[in-house]
Amino acid sequence: MKVRGERECQSCGTRWSYYETGSVACPNCGDLRSVGVDARTAHTDAAVTLDLSAHRERFGDAPETLPRSGVDDLQSDLREYCRKRGFIDGGRLTPLDGTYLAARELLEAVDCFERLRDPTDADREYLLRLLAEADDGERPPADEVPTALREARGMASVRAVEAYRSDALDFLDELEADTDGTGADDADGTGADDADDADEAEDGPTVAVEGKRPETRIGPARDAFERLRDRVARVDALGGDVPPATADALVGGANALGEYVRTGEDEALARANDYIGDATGDDLDPTET
Repeated sequence: MKVRGERECQSCGTRWSYYETGSVACPNCGDLRSVGVDARTAHTDAAVTLDLSAHRERFGDAPETLPRSGVDDLQSDLREYCRKRGFIDGGRLTPLDGTYLAARELLEAVDCFERLRDPTDADREYLLRLLAEADDGERPPADEVPTALREARGMASVRAVEAYRSDALDFLDELEADTDGTGADDADGTGADDADDADEAEDGPTVAVEGKRPETRIGPARDAFERLRDRVARVDALGGDVPPATADALVGGANALGEYVRTGEDEALARANDYIGDATGDDLDPTET
């Protein structure tokens, strides 16, 4: 959606950033009547944090299997966090960050662990390590993923890269509209009455990038995202059951492409193509048995 990020309360005159609070309610007086005072920009992210401290206490006390009620609550919180997250923040395409990736993998790992008939100590330790580090944006390296949980790493990469790819392609659409001068003035979706916003601020570019001639990077980025989509589809067809390094290559490719979109640096595009190449091989053939 497109929002006017800088808000002004019509009751007390306080100004604040919607990008920081995620709310049209005035942080000073609580009034919902506000007006946007800057140009609309593309925005998909929400001001949300991941706090798993309560779950760590509950799971840390579990002697063997995971507590059923705790699993349900954890999965619900992780899904809610991932649902609210996006990768366009105030008109800027952000990286595919570690906290989102860790939340995705923990969500998949809990589900995978629950399906194991005879989970090992290593499986449980890995899951608890994910839980311990996820809200700091950390997760264990690929070579430490237990074989029984590697599909969780793979499916986390599938879900995360697809979400990032969707936002990145929307960003490229906005960039193309901006450079063509054909951008539309959409509703901002914040729930505020912005009927008079046109009198408050002129609409300009809805997204921001670095460097000159940003329109030249649109085609190469879209082509590369399409190649990345093909690799993601193959991992998805395998249920994520691929080497963890292959799953991580998908994420590396997405992040390198995001950097290319932001900066136009050819090195970033070359790095993205290398990652996409690393995510190609016999292990991605869903017809093999």
